[in-house]
Amino acid sequence: MRQRAACREAEAEARVSPGAMAAGGLSRSERKAAERVRRLREEQQRERLRQVSRILRKAAAERSAEEGRLLAESADLVTELQGRSRRREGLKRRQEEVCDDPEELRRKVRELAGAVRNAKYLVVYTGAGISTAASIPDYRGPNGVWTLLQKGRQVSAADLSEAEPTLTHMSIARLHEQKLVQHVVSQNCDGLHLRSGLPRSAISELHGNMYIEVCTACAPNREYVRVFDVTERTALHRHQTGRACHKCGAPLRDTIVHFGERGTLGQPLNWEAATQAASRADTILCLGSSLKVLKKYPRLWCMTKPPSRRPKLYIVNLQWTPKDDWAVLKLHGKCDDVMQLLMDELGLEIPTYSRWQDPIFSLATPLRAGEEGSHSRKSLCRSREELQAEDQGAPLSSAPVLGGWFGRGCAKGTKRKRVT
Repeated sequence: MRQRAACREAEAEARVSPGAMAAGGLSRSERKAAERVRRLREEQQRERLRQVSRILRKAAAERSAEEGRLLAESADLVTELQGRSRRREGLKRRQEEVCDDPEELRRKVRELAGAVRNAKYLVVYTGAGISTAASIPDYRGPNGVWTLLQKGRQVSAADLSEAEPTLTHMSIARLHEQKLVQHVVSQNCDGLHLRSGLPRSAISELHGNMYIEVCTACAPNREYVRVFDVTERTALHRHQTGRACHKCGAPLRDTIVHFGERGTLGQPLNWEAATQAASRADTILCLGSSLKVLKKYPRLWCMTKPPSRRPKLYIVNLQWTPKDDWAVLKLHGKCDDVMQLLMDELGLEIPTYSRWQDPIFSLATPLRAGEEGSHSRKSLCRSREELQAEDQGAPLSSAPVLGGWFGRGCAKGTKRKRVT
């Protein structure tokens, strides 16, 4: 009542005569009165919205006659609030992890195995979900990076140099070796596909590789594979690693494509091979990806082809993805569990990862004299003896070690504080 009386009083103050308008518009006092009316109306609307929201939370039998009349008079607000509630519930359901029961999962894996055997050109798309078994967090799972940030919680991770290729990585490498998989398109920056033994030509790392830095002054670009995370000093729109090209002396840069950036490097992104593979594929298997980023790349989905000629899509993920309705089959399960069942069904042995045989050591370019102090990241070691020697020379720290691509990428949606 008080708000309505105040609003009527403000409206009376804000009334303007035609003569005043003709004489050149509103005076200062009239503008202030009109602004006061606008704010009071907005506050009335917000208060009405709060009242209706409180009433809707009650069971119908618990609402008074006066509350019932208010709802009847506020039909538009009721519709708006009910729509908001449905959208919130829908988003919540999409974030829930769903697991198929064991028998249902085995049935689906048998169907997937048939598709793998019959595929003429199978391409695998991988996301962060295939690396969670290596203690690298995903982004949109219950404990994912974006999920925790949205809840206002801190994000931490184990030393990424401790991560090793998972059962899924090794299974994919074996499937490629057996010519059942022709190409792998990955969103991951952790380098685990490379370390699993998958050939460089068979991988498109669309968002870069934490172990690779390049010289863009050389033509073609000169790559340097390292045995440590090269992204220590890099971040969004800031990619120089602090080292120089051994041939031309130009600054080296990392290969990471952060959120909001466009990848322009030929390697290790390998977009040309990814696009060619997608255009030739008759089957696509998506493992551990929410597909919320990959869906934005139309070249990967053959959208220029009629629907009947597009690749058959199989998805392995615990959560909803925007491509679920396009999929021939959706398997709700952890990637390692599904791949173990798949390899058993195909009668293929999963190779065991051996750090001693890790391809990164043969691909790596050693640092030159004077470059040893250019990073403080722990280096990969082939043996326990090397690891112990590395640990003895490294300063002790209890803080989690985050790469530039990971730690600084976590700032999505946050504003930087201005330094004064």
